Amino acid sequence: MTIATFAGGCFWCMVKPFDRFDGVKKVISGYSGGHKEHPTYEEVCSNTTGHREAVQITYDESVISYREIVEIFFKTFDPTDAMGQFGDRGESYKPAIFYHSNEQKEIALTVIEELDEKKIFNAPIITPVIPYKNFFPAEEYHQDFYKKNPQRYQENHQVSGRSDFLDKHWN
Repeated sequence: MTIATFAGGCFWCMVKPFDRFDGVKKVISGYSGGHKEHPTYEEVCSNTTGHREAVQITYDESVISYREIVEIFFKTFDPTDAMGQFGDRGESYKPAIFYHSNEQKEIALTVIEELDEKKIFNAPIITPVIPYKNFFPAEEYHQDFYKKNPQRYQENHQVSGRSDFLDKHWN
């Protein structure tokens, strides 16, 4: 099993896109990149811990590659927005790819370069590719939110502007 860690705004909206692919074994919502051990949701949302809301994906590389995981990731958020995602603003909602190896780093940078060349977005991709530092699972009520609260999940996805953005750029 291999691990990938990504931040793309609200982690509620980051789980479902990965859950449906063969080879993805689990997707955990949590907090990554900060300086505080085991932060709470409230602490992370205060933008004082250095963490970003993130997902950690465990997958079987013999079924799905890291490149495929990165390509899925770029279809879940706005990679041209450095200050948050949609209605969610601030440090805790900034996007990032947290690489676990030099190979992951190179693959991520290659995918970014290829997407920029295709000019899918109206601006260049600014999503940073940074070394993995840490990951702390979020509280249980945040895990698999789209399954536990499907109506609230769908409302958040629509009202935030995420659905419209993704439809516009990825059909």
